[in-house]
Amino acid sequence: MAREFEVCREQYLPVPPDQVWNAVATGPGNLGWLYPMEIEPRVGGKVTRGDATVVAWEPPHHFAVRATQEGGFSNTLSYRVESSDGVTSHLRMGIHWVHTGVVDDAWNWDAKTDVAEKYVDFHQHALAEYLRHFAGRPAVYVRAQRPEPTADPANFAALRRRLGLADDAAVGDRFTLLAPGPEHDPVEVVVDWLSTDFVGLRGPDALYRFFNGSTWNVPVWLGHHLFAPETDEEQTTKAWTAWLDDTHAQEL
Repeated sequence: MAREFEVCREQYLPVPPDQVWNAVATGPGNLGWLYPMEIEPRVGGKVTRGDATVVAWEPPHHFAVRATQEGGFSNTLSYRVESSDGVTSHLRMGIHWVHTGVVDDAWNWDAKTDVAEKYVDFHQHALAEYLRHFAGRPAVYVRAQRPEPTADPANFAALRRRLGLADDAAVGDRFTLLAPGPEHDPVEVVVDWLSTDFVGLRGPDALYRFFNGSTWNVPVWLGHHLFAPETDEEQTTKAWTAWLDDTHAQEL
């Protein structure tokens, strides 16, 4: 019997629909808040993530992609954008999963739905941050992770301390982050998201994103959106990877 799961979120965004469309339906836009995803702009077009296909293309109002996997699993991601008052937009985002194969312990349906709910909330918040502070600016996406999965919450707690977050830190707090990289300069950041599973920091030229692996027994990882001109993706990725490895070494 098929199992289905859907996550729907609605939000108002401080830009007109064409800017929302550019953020969700183009490769350069996705780099600013989500992850690399090149999109062929037409129904039937290919999407370079998850072997997906464009199934709705009505700029700037309706965009949807569908991905299928072995074992009877598919998911559809849909965005509907409407003008709110001429200068702001209303976005309705939905993800619909369908699984027609055998759901066993290896599939872990409950864990996947938990991941979906939490990641959608975190990324939708990142979209609003991007559009509010960095809309239209070219971005470099930097991803790094530890090589091994973890089930120990202490690993992410140690990462938070290494960042400089106090135990009683809260959204809105400001502090100085010593970001790794060729310059190794201090950066003034504000905490824009803080939970058991994620840390979000916003700097003048970056959205820094950190992900707790222990909740789902995967590696601790990070995915940053960097807007500073002439950011070197390769060197910055190496620097943040070394930072993660050094943080792990300090835990041992």
